[in-house]
Amino acid sequence: MNTPHAARDIDTSRPHSARMYDYYLGGKDHFEVDKKAAETVAAAYPGIFVCARENRAFMHRATRVLAQEHGIRQWLDIGTGIPTEPNLHQVAQAAVPEARVVYADNDPLVLKYAERLMRSTPQGRTTYIEADVNNPDALLSAPELAEVLDLDRPVALSLNALMHFVTDAQDPYGIVNRLLAALPSGSALALSHCTPDFDPDTWQKVTDIYTNAGTPVRFRTQKDVARFFDGLDLLEPGITVGHRWRPDDEPSASDAEVSLWTGVGIKP
Repeated sequence: MNTPHAARDIDTSRPHSARMYDYYLGGKDHFEVDKKAAETVAAAYPGIFVCARENRAFMHRATRVLAQEHGIRQWLDIGTGIPTEPNLHQVAQAAVPEARVVYADNDPLVLKYAERLMRSTPQGRTTYIEADVNNPDALLSAPELAEVLDLDRPVALSLNALMHFVTDAQDPYGIVNRLLAALPSGSALALSHCTPDFDPDTWQKVTDIYTNAGTPVRFRTQKDVARFFDGLDLLEPGITVGHRWRPDDEPSASDAEVSLWTGVGIKP
């Protein structure tokens, strides 16, 4: 790991989305400022805890499906967040021990805990890079990525609960297209994205809370989320609410509680 990165100060003066997400999941790697902001969100949208859990569960299922049914052996997980076991590489390597995973995030707190993301099977490999999805070229050219992933072979691009932190002005579709363009045929996109579709008034409140805390967000409709998959072959059941994407058990939460569109597509 790069020492200058590790030495960066962690800003505890304002809430951070990754640390708020850690709070939603019942983790301990957050600060009082994050807890207060997360509780403000929860007061407006009590389903946020269900949404966070279902997002993780979708990631687990999508990873297993890509490994077991589509022969994927490499993952690029951007917007990793604070490690919460089982992490993506643990799910992938449980299915295929030779799986290789590159994690990327721009939060120095994630870097602090990155050792949790490096505990690979002997057959596989993992690494962590500090990078920002808003600069896909720098991310793709990181030497650590090239050491672990072979971009001539299929890679699963994992963007879980990330793209709603990329506003329209930041060209979210261009970013995803640039990342996918670097990956060969047979690669995949697994994406989850919060939506206002089921309760617009509540999600406007959530938007205001994040934006006022210094983290602009753009929650999108199902139609807008589907645009991320343009040109890909969508796996069944298509773009659906997170707990309805190939569930292990009969879904118990309501769609409004989850408010998360999910999908997996294969690059032709």
